[in-house]
Amino acid sequence: MAFPRNLLNQNEELVLDLRPHWYFLSKAALAVFASVVVAILGLAVWTPPDSLSTVVNVVCGVLVAGSLLWLGWTYLVWNNTMFVLTSDRILSRKGVLSKQGVEIPLERVNTVFFKQSLFERILGSGDLTIESAGERGSEAFSNIRKPHIVQKEVYVQMEANENRKFDRMNTSAANAAGRPVDATTPQASGGSIPEQIDKLAELHQRGVLSDAEYQAKKVELLGRM
Repeated sequence: MAFPRNLLNQNEELVLDLRPHWYFLSKAALAVFASVVVAILGLAVWTPPDSLSTVVNVVCGVLVAGSLLWLGWTYLVWNNTMFVLTSDRILSRKGVLSKQGVEIPLERVNTVFFKQSLFERILGSGDLTIESAGERGSEAFSNIRKPHIVQKEVYVQMEANENRKFDRMNTSAANAAGRPVDATTPQASGGSIPEQIDKLAELHQRGVLSDAEYQAKKVELLGRM
């Protein structure tokens, strides 16, 4: 089930729409496999006494049916669990009958951590933890596909979101002053040059900007003074 596009805000773009890694289904799938093997052994290979044959048939049938029901329910949970990254927010939704979700605006995100065991690195799965300025402080997300790539994409969108905010501030300031936007003036980036450098330093400290990007933009701003 894809994330509903009608839940996106105006001018908001969908960047990532992820379901949990397929490893989420592995336990239920192994249970189905094991129950089928047991049923084959119990019904086709082993010949129980007549007094036990009915019991064996019932037990094998219950095992297979129960494991299939577990796999079906697990699939429904998997299909209704989503991790979504947009140009403005990070969202999480889960639940089949009842629903619960988390929404974190990108401007409130402080740090993004990921964790993978050796086995998870082989599978391409892992856990993601997002520290934010929200009420709960941090949110953990498990069974994320390629969490290191997701972490990088979150930082990319944070930087893009910050740049759009500067552009909006610049446009508002230009409109208030009754003049066209000039990208070469200090106001075009949403504040004086020292303020812009402070914001760049904050983005660099949070990991949004690399060392090279930070130095290049800092030199560009200093060149305008």
